[in-house]
Amino acid sequence: MPNEIVDPAAGAGRHRPSEHGDPIGLPVADWRGAPVPAPVTLTGRHAVVEPLTAGHAAALFAAYAADASGRLWTYMGKGPFAEAGSLTAWLEEVCGAPDPLFFHLRRPGGEPIGMAALMRIQPAVGVIEIGHIAIVPAAQRTRAATEALTLMMAHALDGLGYRRLEWKCDALNAASRRAALRFGFRFEGIFLNALVYKGRNRDTAWFAITDAEWPSRRAAIQAWLDDANFDEEGRQRRALRTLREGA
Repeated sequence: MPNEIVDPAAGAGRHRPSEHGDPIGLPVADWRGAPVPAPVTLTGRHAVVEPLTAGHAAALFAAYAADASGRLWTYMGKGPFAEAGSLTAWLEEVCGAPDPLFFHLRRPGGEPIGMAALMRIQPAVGVIEIGHIAIVPAAQRTRAATEALTLMMAHALDGLGYRRLEWKCDALNAASRRAALRFGFRFEGIFLNALVYKGRNRDTAWFAITDAEWPSRRAAIQAWLDDANFDEEGRQRRALRTLREGA
């Protein structure tokens, strides 16, 4: 029976014939792995990404308080936090660990944007995930939040040389799925019964960007962030998806 490629992702340009005529993966020349991410500060025009500490708890708690219903935390492993002390205690527990490696996202003036992490880090094969993303209500759908996450993505793919950046979320989390697609992550499928959290099942939706795909995604994001893409009232002229599809 002849070998057939069923998965389109493994189609033309993704394989080569072996000495036996079987399809095998393309060679990865001189691959020696990627470095383990370390705490770092990344600075852009609209956002700063810095190591998250318990000292950020008070300002973050105040910013998250605008979400009075606690809906922001529906699909997060932790939260909502009833008081600043509970957020402080959780940050004291998770901050400083190598994986997940948490970052505080803020505007250059200091106002909190939220938090996110680099996680499920596999330096040997160059795979890393961006996750634990919790953007404060005032910063959602802003250039600051977009740039903050882009700084983390660029750090992983450009700065550290990872080959694959993943985005995973509860398959029922429509907002996170839309955000992944907006940034140009490719939907790869759903893993059923992947996790149990907050006493309930999670089917996990998987998304990814490879190092080969990243330059076009990065260019589209940079074009979206450009001042020329916003009018005098700060409204976007072209959506990020439109810019990416145009590219």
